[in-house]
Amino acid sequence: MGYPSVYPTGTTIYDPDKCWNGYTIFQAREVGASLIDMNGNVVQVWEGLKGFPNSILPGGYVMGSTGERPMQFGFQDQIDLAQVDWDGNFVWKFDRYEYIEDPGEEPMWMARQHHDFQREGCPVGYYVPGMEPLVDRGNTLMVCHKNLRNPKISDKLLLDDTIIEVTWDGEIVWEWICSEHFDELGFSEAAKNIMSRNPSMRPSGGGMGSWMHMNSMSVLGPNRWYEGGDERFHPENIIWDGRQTNIIAITDKKKGNVVWRVGPDYDATPELRELGWIIGQHHAHMIPKGLPGAGNILVFDNGGWAGYGLPNPGAPTGYNNALRDYSRVLEFDPVTLKIAWQFTPELAGFEGPANSYKFYSPFISSAQRLPNGNTLITEGSDGRIIEVTPEHEIVWEYISPFWGKKRPVNILYRSYRVPYEWIPQLAKPEEKPIERLENSEFSITGGSPKKAQRVIKMEGVRDFSGESGFCVIPEDEE
Repeated sequence: MGYPSVYPTGTTIYDPDKCWNGYTIFQAREVGASLIDMNGNVVQVWEGLKGFPNSILPGGYVMGSTGERPMQFGFQDQIDLAQVDWDGNFVWKFDRYEYIEDPGEEPMWMARQHHDFQREGCPVGYYVPGMEPLVDRGNTLMVCHKNLRNPKISDKLLLDDTIIEVTWDGEIVWEWICSEHFDELGFSEAAKNIMSRNPSMRPSGGGMGSWMHMNSMSVLGPNRWYEGGDERFHPENIIWDGRQTNIIAITDKKKGNVVWRVGPDYDATPELRELGWIIGQHHAHMIPKGLPGAGNILVFDNGGWAGYGLPNPGAPTGYNNALRDYSRVLEFDPVTLKIAWQFTPELAGFEGPANSYKFYSPFISSAQRLPNGNTLITEGSDGRIIEVTPEHEIVWEYISPFWGKKRPVNILYRSYRVPYEWIPQLAKPEEKPIERLENSEFSITGGSPKKAQRVIKMEGVRDFSGESGFCVIPEDEE
């Protein structure tokens, strides 16, 4: 697809009356944790604080990491997970998961955290009415890496995913290792075959297989399913997803086994076929109690490429054999698998398969349910964040102006919206509406690109609307 060289950045659409107004936190490319108001003004930057993701806690605290392991030794390993205050002072830090001795580097302890974490007090990393993450105590769940071998999966070294729980004092009190539950994940023989040969190999560390590539994790929290007697949805159980395998699953926190799952095969049952293939997804979580849609699963279904299985023309070896060139945001019932709400290219206004790529982020990205029923969507590969109503109207749009110098992209991993009162250091900002511009009238020269300086009236051609073809047809050739 084509991509414009020049386009507006910052907030490009804003209807204050239809939005759930607050501050938005995200990781600005090569800058740091950045907080913006609804008009796109950057109100605070924690320079150099990385975010995988960044999240805001009540009181103006922010969480992130202070550095990343060199890519030649580790893949996406964060050195630590830290909490700093409004002025950048460290309040909490964890880095004691593994002692690392990389060649030519100073030995050090690392957290090896990646992709997600949650602080006790709130099930998810974003605002939920009546549930606040703790800021001066409490445990923290995080996704981490561990190098290991598991012959059931492959004879190659694996970059495995783990989930750990650490106390405020840094003690690891719980650990769950993904590869130990390989037999519970429903892989076909064809999938096992290709995974054995290529468990999503990465060049770091001489070659490691990121076979699952977990990218989100959160506790379920109080929910109607458990209150109705379904033990699979115990509030302490953990929902997670694996981008490379197309799996969304729930792990029993006490027993460790997988008690609920969709994927890796979405043709397995009529219900899964109706749900449709979820591919390369990010940020799968249960909408917390107190928000519209509570109890349903919300996920950014990226599309793109992922999975293991039978070869096809797009995947001649069977690696990344599930392919789709558009994204969708899904909200679905975890019991019936019925779709309760979705945002797709067509619902975004892009009609027909030829235009479906116009809502498409094949990697990263996220979705947050807001208290007024709107959904905050991070279309990460384009550096775009939008707020959409239940009726699919875009009422806020922001395009990141933060472009990397090492890599000229403005990608955003994930964003979160928080209420103004979580940032007591700032006065509530003015909310100035920004009307949607008509693209056909928006010209950098200041003139209308539709209004020509000279108009030549052609003879011998009919008035043609373009609705049934692509060119003007002379009358004698009809």
